[in-house]
Amino acid sequence: MQISLKIHRLSHFFSTIAPLISRFFDFVNLIIFNCWIPGKAKIGKGTKLSKGGIAVVIHRRAKIGKNCLIGTCVTIGGRSKLYEVPVIGNNVYISTGAKLLGNITIGDNVIIGANSVVLNDIPKNSIAVGIPARIIDKK
Repeated sequence: MQISLKIHRLSHFFSTIAPLISRFFDFVNLIIFNCWIPGKAKIGKGTKLSKGGIAVVIHRRAKIGKNCLIGTCVTIGGRSKLYEVPVIGNNVYISTGAKLLGNITIGDNVIIGANSVVLNDIPKNSIAVGIPARIIDKK
């Protein structure tokens, strides 16, 4: 497992029992890897961050499934005036620079193209690209 995700797992462990320790680990990740992955974010086993997670920003309420691959400079976050944040399925590949914003659900086995901006749900077994992202292929 990558160091940035190990630090996240420690932060996640302490997020309910010792929030200050959790925040300390969040800042360690920020300083070493320039990524913001708060301990409250739920990230499934087997998920990996490209290049240690450089410039990755994940919202604290985001849910990411198992065996996902997240590229560099990816943002998974909310939108103004919306409380909900993305829920990402299993085996999802999010390419470099992609932005997943708002109350959206990404299905299992999805590929999100580089620099895409995803504002709507993506069904399982799809490939989405563009600004805003649109589905170009269904497996």
